[in-house]
Amino acid sequence: MDAAMLLRDVESDDLGAYIRMRCDPVMMAELGGPLPEDGMAAKVRRDVADAAADRSWIKMITPAGDPAAVAGTVSLWSHTKDGETFSEIGWMVLPEWQGRGVAKRAVRTVLEAAREDGRWGTVHAFPATTNAPSNGICRSLGFTFVEEKEVVFAGKSLRANHWLIEP
Repeated sequence: MDAAMLLRDVESDDLGAYIRMRCDPVMMAELGGPLPEDGMAAKVRRDVADAAADRSWIKMITPAGDPAAVAGTVSLWSHTKDGETFSEIGWMVLPEWQGRGVAKRAVRTVLEAAREDGRWGTVHAFPATTNAPSNGICRSLGFTFVEEKEVVFAGKSLRANHWLIEP
């Protein structure tokens, strides 16, 4: 494994990282394609507010010793669908950090914190069926595969594997 990684709450200065992760066709290939850059500032503001209010855990993955640098993000949030409230986890890692175990360590850390916190309940993950690395993280961290299903991300439908875990 490479350098130690830390997690910190998203900050307004993370707009550049959001644009790199969410507006890039390669980064968003598994999630229905790039998002428009003009919506990212508002997204960062919403995420900063949600993190500050402790409604969601929106963590920036940073190399130890350099909290301004960003390797990716891992988030845990609750939402309601079809009358059911549930918790979901998702992650993204920039290309130069992929393949180093960064996402797996970040997901494991957030799940451990969720277990200690106790409010999140069963945590769901929905990586695209074609996203082998993210599905591998689910498998290796002990998530249980539920089914393959259509999900909507940022208004786009995609085929995903539904995983769940009791932190």
